[in-house]
Amino acid sequence: MFSFPDPRTDPWPLVYSPVPVTLIFTSYLLMVALGPSCMRRRRRLELRAPLLAYNLAMVALSCYMFYEFLVTSVLANYSYLCQPVDYSRSELGMRMARVCWWFFFSKVIELLDTVFLILRKKQGQVTFLHVYHHGSMLFNWWSGVKYVPGGQAFFIGMLNSFVHIFMYGYYALASLGPRMHRYLWWKRYLTILQMCQFVAIAAHSSYNLFTECPFPDGFNTAVFLYILSLLALFLRFYYRTYIRGKQ
Repeated sequence: MFSFPDPRTDPWPLVYSPVPVTLIFTSYLLMVALGPSCMRRRRRLELRAPLLAYNLAMVALSCYMFYEFLVTSVLANYSYLCQPVDYSRSELGMRMARVCWWFFFSKVIELLDTVFLILRKKQGQVTFLHVYHHGSMLFNWWSGVKYVPGGQAFFIGMLNSFVHIFMYGYYALASLGPRMHRYLWWKRYLTILQMCQFVAIAAHSSYNLFTECPFPDGFNTAVFLYILSLLALFLRFYYRTYIRGKQ
């Protein structure tokens, strides 16, 4: 599966070579490592207006991607159980490939989540889970767009875009300041929604490992193992934040 890039997406921005995404990833790790020390003697930034604009923009982008994934899959009669990649240059095939690229690019944009945390001197929130999730998604979706844009992968993008509508909506409200805290009682349920997403993706990927589906088993296996790692980390976060924390 990793021998023959999709000729439709192979020349697209950031996809044509692993060098750009590797440079972005390396820069991200350097920022995580050096950013806190650079901010140590500087005043923390509030950034309320930029945060609100950024989070609302991410809500809009997530809505767009969810709409495109859903509508294109319906119009193209995609199967939610077994969907091979449509390598054709048909209108719907290209439409699905484009929204997969936008989903990959959204993972580049989402690295700003970490930038804002460091600038606001909230290094305690830049956890291993945070860095692992943001950094690994770059390479996961780079390979997805380069080799299998569409197919089974559309389900992951569609589900994650749906969850991010609520996630960035929450962040947009939180960026308005303490007066909004009483309206953010549903943070715990947002974490539960994220974990339900992982369970659905794990079930979706593992199902095709035991059926005759013309979609690369290697990709489904990689997705399944990666999702299990995220689920384990999120369960640990949930326990430490909402169960042990209250005790």
